[in-house]
Amino acid sequence: MYKGKSICIVVPAYNESTQISKVIETMPDFIDKIVIVDDKSKDNTVEIVKLFQQENEKIVLIEHKINQGCGGALASGYKWAKENNMDVAVRMDGDGQMNPDDLSALLDPVVEGRADYSKGNRLITGEAYKKIPKIRYFGNAFLSLLTKIASGYWHIADSQSGYTVINKKALHAIDWDKMYKRYGQPNDILVRLNIYNFKIADIPVEPVYNVGEKSGIKIKKVIFTIGWLLIRMFLWRMKEKYIIRDFHPLIFFYIMGGMFSIAAVILFSRVFYYWIFTNYIPQINALAAMFSFMSASQFILFAMWFDMECNKHLKP
Repeated sequence: MYKGKSICIVVPAYNESTQISKVIETMPDFIDKIVIVDDKSKDNTVEIVKLFQQENEKIVLIEHKINQGCGGALASGYKWAKENNMDVAVRMDGDGQMNPDDLSALLDPVVEGRADYSKGNRLITGEAYKKIPKIRYFGNAFLSLLTKIASGYWHIADSQSGYTVINKKALHAIDWDKMYKRYGQPNDILVRLNIYNFKIADIPVEPVYNVGEKSGIKIKKVIFTIGWLLIRMFLWRMKEKYIIRDFHPLIFFYIMGGMFSIAAVILFSRVFYYWIFTNYIPQINALAAMFSFMSASQFILFAMWFDMECNKHLKP
């Protein structure tokens, strides 16, 4: 128990035989349950967990028959926490990259009722640029910007951080079977939380790298995959939150911004076509292109501002 709340740690694990022992051994004593979800590992992760399970009754092992991805493993753990009526569920990956010393800071906003969900932010510390591999640092920063727009949580950064805490209310509100299963899961869940107007706290945590972990992330591929996911989730959030649940005129601003953006692309393409092939720039065409670009920019920026205002109360 932690401040009167039952705490469950969910540990998605895939081929973590070299790391899982340290993760289990460094768990704080106040943890009530450690739910380790093995995502069809090819090494002896399961055997190691079972050895610990014989000595530690807090450990619960869930074995996937097929690999479902990190998000799928997390969903299995969250469903266990939901079914067993846990007050709080914490995600700590099986690779040892999440410092248990930061756990209390993540738990406090949630167990004290100030937030429904808290997440670690590795980018806010001065050590982030030094410790995080550069391509991952800049990729994370870029995805964090896109996630702000897609999710509506404009105060959140380090969207790819998996060190999170969620309360019982949010656990029961979200359909975990529909959550994205792969590396875009942290982005997906932020959008889903926003639709229900859950408050999120962004907590500084220590970036931990080079502790023996093996990353399967291919940054160039993941950026495009998650980028497309965020576009789809953004459109879904606009529909669910601002049309179905509570209509808001910012929808019209985004629609007009989109229409003028398409017009700007077409008109600028025509300008460059004439410029390249005839060495002539149609003046009316050029003016129309600039007008469309400026109109699109203003409509989209106003829509973002409206969205920010609508969601500013979700910052604890």
